Amino acid sequence: MLILAVDTAGERVGVAVGRGPVVIGAVTLDGRRRHAEQLVPAVRYLFRELGLKPGRLAAVAVGTGPGLFTGLRVGITTATAMASALRIPVVGIPSLDLVAYPLRHTTRTIAAVLDARRHEVFWALYEPVPGGIQRVSEYEVGSPDTLGADLTARPGDHLVAGSGALAYADLFEPLDHVELAGPSHAGPDATALVELAAARLEREEFSRPSEVRPLYLRRSDAEINWGRAAS
Repeated sequence: MLILAVDTAGERVGVAVGRGPVVIGAVTLDGRRRHAEQLVPAVRYLFRELGLKPGRLAAVAVGTGPGLFTGLRVGITTATAMASALRIPVVGIPSLDLVAYPLRHTTRTIAAVLDARRHEVFWALYEPVPGGIQRVSEYEVGSPDTLGADLTARPGDHLVAGSGALAYADLFEPLDHVELAGPSHAGPDATALVELAAARLEREEFSRPSEVRPLYLRRSDAEINWGRAAS
């Protein structure tokens, strides 16, 4: 069972191919708002290097956000278009889950935090459980100060990961019982997407391409600017 996984919710473009839950190839690029230019060539590169053809895919997995509007739209549109053309299902998984999952072996509460720009962050909190993680909060968007206050009020130790953790390290590092995961956990992990998608496919938890929806949490910059201009 071959799975193609793509995530473009943040600055990075992440692509991975798995044979079931086992990753056989992965590419991560620093997107810098060039997601549309980089994603399809990255997919083609992986298939060429692995000697695979798209027709062998059993499913496409995609990070559904929250994330930066343009990049997120590129990933979801590409994934659903491929799945529709190949007549295979799509597994959509929130991108914050993909930040938290690689840290599942910790004993601390995990705060997955992505930079949302405009002095805001997207975040969710997770507890490690046997075999994975369990989300213990809603998916949120707000100021890093709000998240910092939430972490301070919660008992226990916390591990904070993601681009938002790095962007506001000066705020999070001084907090008691808080540690930053570091640059290697800056963005959603496409290899984690392969593992999580494989498990969901086994449980037949997938969608038709037309059913996949992005998790935006807020309006795009263009919509906000239009609203300001109209007011």
